[in-house]
Amino acid sequence: MAWRPSPRMFRIIVNLWPPFRGAGIRVRFIASDWSEVRVELREGLLNRNFVGTHFGGSLFSMTDPFYMIMLLQLLGDDYVVWDQAAEIEYLKPGRGTVVARFCLTPSEVDSLKEAAEGGQRVLRDFPIEVRDAGGEIVARVVKRLYVRQKKRLRESPAAAA
Repeated sequence: MAWRPSPRMFRIIVNLWPPFRGAGIRVRFIASDWSEVRVELREGLLNRNFVGTHFGGSLFSMTDPFYMIMLLQLLGDDYVVWDQAAEIEYLKPGRGTVVARFCLTPSEVDSLKEAAEGGQRVLRDFPIEVRDAGGEIVARVVKRLYVRQKKRLRESPAAAA
């Protein structure tokens, strides 16, 4: 059985995690049902690039693990979930505090379960927008996740016959 922390406990732990803490990344909110996460990145001396704006690696890092973690919690122990690919498009220099919001609806989760039923490999893209304090988009990220029902639950050839 996978570790199932409460959203509150996970938020505390991840906010103490040195890579996020050092980069100025803070998880500000996790819904009690894991359907939404909000993350912010504050500008500081340790996360600015040569020209004084947010370091692109920090912008990407603030979006990295959250859809995978949310799906692991929402799908439960019967599914494997991995990050498979990601891409980021920088649209404007990031300054000040920027935020990213991650949302999963019950219908999206049900759709993934249905698509992965019987052991089908599912690749799904999840878009994320990183916005500045004025609401303008600083960067767009697309995370591709791999979802599959665990091998122990897939129908065996003998059972299908």
